[in-house]
Amino acid sequence: MGVWELLLVGAVLLLGLVGLLIPGVPGTLLVWGGVVWWALQDQSGAAWGVLVGATALLLLQHAVRWRLPPRRIRGVGITRRMVVCAGVGAFVGFVVVPVIGSVPGFIGGVYLSERLRLGSHGAAWSSTRAAMRAVGTSVLVELFACLLIVGAWLGVLIWG
Repeated sequence: MGVWELLLVGAVLLLGLVGLLIPGVPGTLLVWGGVVWWALQDQSGAAWGVLVGATALLLLQHAVRWRLPPRRIRGVGITRRMVVCAGVGAFVGFVVVPVIGSVPGFIGGVYLSERLRLGSHGAAWSSTRAAMRAVGTSVLVELFACLLIVGAWLGVLIWG
């Protein structure tokens, strides 16, 4: 694969990650589609391994999300700024402490957004817990799975 094709695949994967935070955009499907496109063009053992792993991980992620309580966005006070801060926090956490850093980064992003909005620690922490119970866990599971897939793709590109 050429550099431009890899950049396009990377753009699709990035669009998928951003799409996870926007309701109605099929983020996981975009991430999986980007990996399929890359694996079909690359056709190496590592590419096929990432595709098989991505498929298995996304199936597991869907099974876990079905077991979680349904999303209850109304009444909790979830704002777009909170969603953006949570996504940025998860990405920064994933980069700083690979893989496991996305979970505290996500929660930290939600807390930071609420701290800026509400002002006090107690109110921000209470609001963060309510948001995580309402939709945070579901979004976090989906985002974590897709970050793992993108991380595996980058790992194969860098070291493969």
